[in-house]
Amino acid sequence: MTDSDYGSPYFQSRFSYDRDRDFVWQEVCRYLQPRFVPADAAILEIGAGYCHFINHIRGRERHALDLSADLAGHASPGVIPHIQSCASLTGFEDSSLDVVFASILFEHLTREQLAATFAEIRRVLRTGGRLVIIQPNFRYCAREYFDDYTHLLVFTHVSLADRLTAGGFRVEHLSPRFLPFSMKSRLPRAGLWSGRSRAERTGR
Repeated sequence: MTDSDYGSPYFQSRFSYDRDRDFVWQEVCRYLQPRFVPADAAILEIGAGYCHFINHIRGRERHALDLSADLAGHASPGVIPHIQSCASLTGFEDSSLDVVFASILFEHLTREQLAATFAEIRRVLRTGGRLVIIQPNFRYCAREYFDDYTHLLVFTHVSLADRLTAGGFRVEHLSPRFLPFSMKSRLPRAGLWSGRSRAERTGR
């Protein structure tokens, strides 16, 4: 994924703004908050896009990161925007965050970018910090998956869990079907993963 791939034309053709998503994300955050995101957490959403998650989740410190130059215009008051790549989380100190959240992001990265992103997430998460992911599950959306021309990587709930483990995370919750693959259709569904950094075990 490059800046040119993920600019305004992409948002216009594949990810146009839809205010109804706000209502969906309010309910998603209502589900996620008590289970995975403490209300006093320092939170970073990577690939934040329209900031649907970070605007509705509660936390003592909230950050939104995306390549889009329009990011600041979508962030609610109190959300700090960062226009940069998720593969290099410059500006965030080691062990400074409690939760990192990513939704429909990792399929847009190259293998090298994904490896760098996982390494950076592990660096910025505190010991016991959590990575929460909502990710398209190829097992349930194979026919539609490559309708998005920016999709580079393919994951099922099995392969992403294995990749997270290889990247130093412990998967503690996995739901193969969680949200619709597209807000424009009811099926197939995306998966939900919640993982803790291996630092919780190794005492980084």
